[in-house]
Amino acid sequence: MLFKYKAVDDKGIEKIGEIDAPSQDLAISGLQRRNLIIVSIKEESKSKNFLSFSFFEKVPMKDIVILSRQISTLFGAQVSALKAFTMLATNTENKILSRKLTEIGDDIQAGISISGALAKHPDVFSNFYVNMVKVGEETGKLNETFDHLANYLNRQYSLTSKTKNALIYPIFVICTFFVVMGLMFVVVIPKLSAIILDSGQEAPVYTKIVIAVSNFFVNYGFIFIIFMILLGLWLWRLSKTEKGKTYLDKVRLSIPAVGNLYTKLYLSRIADNMDTMLTSGIPIVRAIDITSEVVGSRVYKEILKDVADGVKSGLSFSVAFEKHGEQVPGILIQMIKVGEETGSLGEILKTLADFYKKEVDDAIDTLVGLIEPIMIVVLGLGVGLLLVSILMPIYNLAGNIQ
Repeated sequence: MLFKYKAVDDKGIEKIGEIDAPSQDLAISGLQRRNLIIVSIKEESKSKNFLSFSFFEKVPMKDIVILSRQISTLFGAQVSALKAFTMLATNTENKILSRKLTEIGDDIQAGISISGALAKHPDVFSNFYVNMVKVGEETGKLNETFDHLANYLNRQYSLTSKTKNALIYPIFVICTFFVVMGLMFVVVIPKLSAIILDSGQEAPVYTKIVIAVSNFFVNYGFIFIIFMILLGLWLWRLSKTEKGKTYLDKVRLSIPAVGNLYTKLYLSRIADNMDTMLTSGIPIVRAIDITSEVVGSRVYKEILKDVADGVKSGLSFSVAFEKHGEQVPGILIQMIKVGEETGSLGEILKTLADFYKKEVDDAIDTLVGLIEPIMIVVLGLGVGLLLVSILMPIYNLAGNIQ
């Protein structure tokens, strides 16, 4: 529950803010631990939460990377966990993250472990993140753990950002293509086709088709727009269901070029996750389960769940993967098998993660290099064919007049 409070600190300065706690008593205890004298406190109404947009309340991955690096540095300097999180909460510019860190500091002061305090904020700290911190607490190497997390998250952030940015340009060009074609059909073609129709000249078949399409958009374009809006809403609703997410993931992976890019991205993520966790001492079954939750694809999540079940039943990691040869390349399975036989699975997975990261980089460069000229040619041909379909009859009409 979220409580809004008004309090006064030990210097007499009034403080107004919000605190998240299971009950009002715990909220009061948390504020008192901050040396605040409470003036008033009340639970926030549900209407405010209903009207808020969770999209704007997400903490960017970049901020988590910086936070992990800062925690590692503070722990390396022998700063206590409570003081570290209190300092970071005060100096963090992101207000949402600052509030979360303050709550984590309060929980640590109340005797909760760092991993337990982080686990209360799954919207910021993933299951993978929490488990890594838990291992760091058990081994007494928290500063190294946070450093590993910062390096890992930085790799994932760079890879994911590059992939998304690579797809922005083609999406922009495609949208521009449809906007230009729409304006041609609705604004330009009707004016030029009027000249042909008024002349009484018999138009070619392809010209009649262009004019018919133009008339449809002029007269019934609003129906097409409504249909596209409804289609967009349906896809949005579909993406919110488990079956819909799985279906859309399968479609994404089946698209030529783009599907190959995403496949390599997910394989890189799987290898990197497994390497990071196995190196930190997390058991392989637990590592597979956690990886399935953060891989970012319903298709590969189901594969990893099945692999985890296979390992639990006594199969080796590589043999459990062999059942999914369509989605998992043979080279990855063979490399994992070599790692199991030589006892260097972590190193093999690190090599695979680096390999697929490079593959993703190369695939992005190739995709961008191909899409740019293809889209320009398609856009030019589309506009050119439309103009030729209309202008050729006009030129013929002008020739007949002469």
